[in-house]
Amino acid sequence: MRAPLIASPSDLDAVPDVPAVFLLWATEGKPYLARTALLRRRLKRLISDRDRVSRLLNLRGIADRIEYWPMGSRLESSLVHLELAQKYFPDDWPRITRLRPPAFVRLTIDNPFPRTMVTTRLGRGLFYGPFASRAAAERFDGELLDLFQIRRCEENLAPSPEHPGCIYGEMARCLRPCQEAVSIEEYRSESSRVEQFFRTGGSSLLETAEAARDRASAEMQFEAAERLHLRVEKIGEVRALGGELARGLDKLSGDKLSGVAVVRAPENDALGLLFLLGGRWQEPVRFALGGTMEAGESMDRRLRGLINELTNALPAGGPPNMEHLAILTRWHGSSWRDGEWLGFDSIEKIPYRKLVNAIGRIHGLKG
Repeated sequence: MRAPLIASPSDLDAVPDVPAVFLLWATEGKPYLARTALLRRRLKRLISDRDRVSRLLNLRGIADRIEYWPMGSRLESSLVHLELAQKYFPDDWPRITRLRPPAFVRLTIDNPFPRTMVTTRLGRGLFYGPFASRAAAERFDGELLDLFQIRRCEENLAPSPEHPGCIYGEMARCLRPCQEAVSIEEYRSESSRVEQFFRTGGSSLLETAEAARDRASAEMQFEAAERLHLRVEKIGEVRALGGELARGLDKLSGDKLSGVAVVRAPENDALGLLFLLGGRWQEPVRFALGGTMEAGESMDRRLRGLINELTNALPAGGPPNMEHLAILTRWHGSSWRDGEWLGFDSIEKIPYRKLVNAIGRIHGLKG
């Protein structure tokens, strides 16, 4: 995080009236932390001559200094606010930031009879997400299971022919491993199809269904082709429920969420590039525009050089940061999103042409 600007409570007219995150320090104790769209106006409300019996917070006579960080985007503002809250309020930052952990659909691949479940914690197994809410994850999970025949029950199975089973087995929507209707290997084959769906974002299932549909159509088996076409449409609907962010995440194989947000910067001649690598936000990168907006090739080279420098300076990897993912899902799914998101598998696979186009669009809005 860049160094703050510092102002005196007695000279508020020198403070810019811009979006910012700020700390209002008293002579003793912890600071007052807040975000605002108009910094000078907010500070004048906090440090004013109004009647002391007012219900509004008044820090006149208490404030000692002001530290502030001008912001160009709400995404960067959220990240700075989180960092300051965790630093100065280690016991109270969850209440201050009001972040809700994103939800994931987990496939318990370490279980002899894998099943899916919705969770807000990352650990063992294969995960698909993130989703903005638990309800969104549960809806995706329910629609996903209609494409496969893995179990929906939550019990630790002890397969037996005497097991009562469930309605899904009666409807041929489960392979009934509980009743030993299939072997462990046969059930694992079906759960492996779910695993491939997670790892490929649904492409594995979609390509198989499309190939079967086209083959049936070529052989003039039109009823079968129509059924398969409906399945292709169903697969597309399930994939859409995952949204732009959802993907397969596996702690063991290193598959983690990565991407870049292109946002406005507080400086007039620059944009902000916020990279999420391995589920963790990196320090914001300022991309100076200058006179290169018409030179797409030149901008491409500048971006590659900038990202090479970023790659060389990356800290050691670690598990995804759930607070960082919470900020991503809240910003990405909000009506006030003020930038563009480009996801990628790794920093070596950044879609530079799309990134150049996104920079051009945000620059146009900024101008």
